[in-house]
Amino acid sequence: MKTIEQIAAELQGYDPKALPADRVNEFLARLVEPVTKAETVGLFDALDRVLAQDVVSPISVPPHDNSAMDGFAFDSAALSPDQPLTLRVAGTAYAGKAWAGTVGAGECLKIMTGAIMPPGLDTVVPLEFVKTVGEDVVVPPGVVKAGDNRRFAGEDLMAGEPALRRGQRLGPAALGLIASLGLPGVQVFRRIRVAYFSTGDEILSLGDVPREGAVFDSNRYTVFGLLRRLGAEVIDLGVVKDEPVALEAAFRDAAAQADAIITSGGVSMGEADHTKAMMKQLGDVVFWRIAMRPGRPMAVGSITENQRSAVLFGLPGNPVAVMVTFLAFVRPALLRLMGATSSEPLLLQALSSEPLRKKPGRTEYQRGIVTRDAQGQLQVRTTGNQGSGVLRSMVEANGLIVLHHEQGNVAAGGVVDVMMFDGAI
Repeated sequence: MKTIEQIAAELQGYDPKALPADRVNEFLARLVEPVTKAETVGLFDALDRVLAQDVVSPISVPPHDNSAMDGFAFDSAALSPDQPLTLRVAGTAYAGKAWAGTVGAGECLKIMTGAIMPPGLDTVVPLEFVKTVGEDVVVPPGVVKAGDNRRFAGEDLMAGEPALRRGQRLGPAALGLIASLGLPGVQVFRRIRVAYFSTGDEILSLGDVPREGAVFDSNRYTVFGLLRRLGAEVIDLGVVKDEPVALEAAFRDAAAQADAIITSGGVSMGEADHTKAMMKQLGDVVFWRIAMRPGRPMAVGSITENQRSAVLFGLPGNPVAVMVTFLAFVRPALLRLMGATSSEPLLLQALSSEPLRKKPGRTEYQRGIVTRDAQGQLQVRTTGNQGSGVLRSMVEANGLIVLHHEQGNVAAGGVVDVMMFDGAI
């Protein structure tokens, strides 16, 4: 793992006291090193895991030319552009086994979807397009052309070709694809372990007696949910009091067993607590002031314990700021740690339903509600109050409106980027 000093030397114009948001992921990509240990798991355990090696197809998919429709298979050489085609039905082919008969001149074969196409037949006309006259079917002119509704052997995958690439995160469709190849298991990188705790004397755990000036810890549960959605193994260390002995024990415990450590609270400029001091004492850490809203303060680095290092992410304490910094920066870094080759958040474009006030010189992440208008165009509006403590707004939103560093005010109807929540929250 590179040191903070080494990474800073690689980034031209790097300033931790005024760091543009788009430079954060560039920094973290240099800090985070992917895990290398792999294991073989069954498909039911492979969801959201990252491939440790290419999946090479042992078979062609489909293995035979087959019908894409319920209909009648025939030789397209008999088609006429302006005359109907009358064909005698020679039999019926079903999916799952080859038809044993032969189809002669002037004949066709009734065929079910997925059934093997017999030699000499190259086109399928759907059932609803033909007229039945006794034992014959009549194909009207122009309803099909040569090769219609025929799937070719290897059309999806050819034997020996990579079906999925190393570094790909496995979704439901990928599991089905692997199963279609007859493979019961797959090589994936091990799950990453992420330790998390909240800090601050004002934080109450669920079950504690309420007291004046204290608040119940919500960050512990939102971060837990975000990590579980990511597929990480979560090590919950609860709430740690702002005391040097307790903080040191928590950081050392986390570093000894986790690949990454996430904290919330205690990283703002001028805070009186001991969290920042303990981070500095135990690790190679830098404290950032990011040109963003919400979530300006953030700490990153590493802590080493028992000759193993864990990446450290010190997030701000406000609930919305925790979620925004996680989605924008921590999640992409953890995906890289998992071995994924694709980690940057996907931004969609939508039209703003309202004017948005924005000062150039910082990136703003406003909570938004994305809908589609009658013409199919994506529209987005804010959830209203954008305070960093208004956690309800994250529940109402389905994405973050991303107003970039140099961007200014946006008029109603203006195009904005949106980072959608689906799959992350």
